[in-house]
Amino acid sequence: MREKGTTMAAEEQNPEEQNPQGEHSEQLAPPVNENFKWYIIHAYSGFERKVRESLESRITAFGLQNRIGRIMIPTEPVTELRNGKKYTIERVFLPGYVLVEMDLDNDLWHVIKNTPRVTGFLGTGDNPVALSEQEVSSILFRTETAGNKPTMKVKYEKGEQVRINEGPFANFTGAVDDINEDKQTLKVMVSIFGRSTPVEIEFSKVDKVVDE
Repeated sequence: MREKGTTMAAEEQNPEEQNPQGEHSEQLAPPVNENFKWYIIHAYSGFERKVRESLESRITAFGLQNRIGRIMIPTEPVTELRNGKKYTIERVFLPGYVLVEMDLDNDLWHVIKNTPRVTGFLGTGDNPVALSEQEVSSILFRTETAGNKPTMKVKYEKGEQVRINEGPFANFTGAVDDINEDKQTLKVMVSIFGRSTPVEIEFSKVDKVVDE
């Protein structure tokens, strides 16, 4: 059910979980069932992996293995230096989002909706919206690591408006919510699928929004 290299998320209570090979596929494999479509499930932020594990258990318990494909958590590889050694971990970069490939019907909708820590589907009311393969790929595959980058000297302030200039969220604007000088990253609140979502981004991948 899991696809190696893309479903391993940094555990909420154990941020040091490692992916030593740093493997990341560049291409989304085709579905094993032509009826499968991708949907986004909203979960409690920080419990993405727990939701995935609960979904897998419930799918088995209800005998729905043939209706569900891959369950993916949007992550990115990040290189960290600890005790003089480099480690690559998979870090969740879209908190509260779990992507599920499935042949959705009313019964399956209820099973997923009643999973602990699941708050709903992407969509309006009781009508989940399916994503295209291109949309799923743009969310899942962010392959650049944060290691070995030059230190940026630009100073940012909380609440300041910035524009993302690179990656799948290029041209998104949002407000700075948190600044990590050590890692040279910002947490920027942007609107994704109509929902305010924190995105962690490197200093080098944003520009300040200048009022004209």
